[in-house]
Amino acid sequence: MSDRQSLRQLIRQRRRALSQTEQQIAAQQLLAQCQQHPGMLAAKRIALYLANDGELSTLPLIHWLWAQRKEVYLPVLHPFNPGHLLFLRYTATSPMTQNRFGIAEPELDVLQVLPHTNLDIICTPLVAFDETGNRLGMGGGYYDRTLAAWQQHRLGPKPLGIAHDCQQVDAIPCQSWDVPLPEILTPSRRWRFEVS
Repeated sequence: MSDRQSLRQLIRQRRRALSQTEQQIAAQQLLAQCQQHPGMLAAKRIALYLANDGELSTLPLIHWLWAQRKEVYLPVLHPFNPGHLLFLRYTATSPMTQNRFGIAEPELDVLQVLPHTNLDIICTPLVAFDETGNRLGMGGGYYDRTLAAWQQHRLGPKPLGIAHDCQQVDAIPCQSWDVPLPEILTPSRRWRFEVS
């Protein structure tokens, strides 16, 4: 586990070192990738995240999705089921709050909750990835739990990782609960993987 923690620290430092200009360019390049992505074009309900700690910004993408009349959902820490996520509809007027990790999320409103199985795509943040689609997250296991049914039965929304190019590493030390991703978008490339 210490290898994983060391890798997290290294890659988080690497992405935090990107300048504001580099971050803005990367966000625009991500948008361009998504504007040509068949799955994104076909999807109606897309889960995204708001960038934190140097993550690749999804704001240009979110604004474009709204303009395409697509529904955007954000993860919210489940209030009664620790370690799990809810997905709430996100609009330009959604009241926001900060969760215990200091990450912005929509205020909990049961009328805005969508079961994650009804999403078309879940865009997952990640700390690092390798060339076989293994994903290293922040260590809470939230997305691994959310994507467990997809991993076992290919049921529910397709996961799509989002990362800066600098977050690619040679290999990730994996655990049994890790869910490898079938696809990852970076500013420069669309990665597709054969995941078992």
